[in-house]
Amino acid sequence: MKAFNLFILYRLPLGILFLVGGVALGITVGWWEATIPLLIAVVCIVTHFMFGPMRLVQEAVEAGDIDRAMRMMDKIAFPKLLYKPIRSVYYFMQSNMAMQSQDLDKAEATIRQSIASGSPMKEYEGMQYFQLGTIAYQKNDLKGADLNLKKAVRMGLPDKENTAAALLTLASICMSRRDFRTAKDYLRRAKAQKATTGQIVSQIKEMDKYLSRMPG
Repeated sequence: MKAFNLFILYRLPLGILFLVGGVALGITVGWWEATIPLLIAVVCIVTHFMFGPMRLVQEAVEAGDIDRAMRMMDKIAFPKLLYKPIRSVYYFMQSNMAMQSQDLDKAEATIRQSIASGSPMKEYEGMQYFQLGTIAYQKNDLKGADLNLKKAVRMGLPDKENTAAALLTLASICMSRRDFRTAKDYLRRAKAQKATTGQIVSQIKEMDKYLSRMPG
């Protein structure tokens, strides 16, 4: 695994090295003999631009090393050359990192680029719209938040925690409109997810306490 990660990290210079060596071998010995190094060069260079170091980015994020993840992301000079599903993940992660630094404009722009690049799976598409809806909510664009969060729930989210979070935000939007009946329905659906994350459990308790005193 470590060797493969090193290959991912250095495959562009490795590809250039094989390309130069293959050309030199072709000129001095013969192009048939140069076939293998030239083929290796093409594989290294093409996979570098099509896939980038996204595997290393994901590993760094899973390890909680955000600085390393950002350094890996910065190595991608031409994101539009990435294979579409990889490009979609790249922009999604860019949006996540922008949200962590509270750069909501960048977060919105990059999640829209992620959506435009397509989605590798249905649940992931739901997460894209969940992210867009969350950003809209933080920017106080309640109409955009409502539209995109409903779309995310309809498409399906990968786990009960995200589904509960989306439903709670929709309930909060309804509360701001004093539509307590619909807010209670969203809260009921959020409870049914049986989320275990402390923050979500706490939000459900607080919202339940508040809505229990409201008509509807």
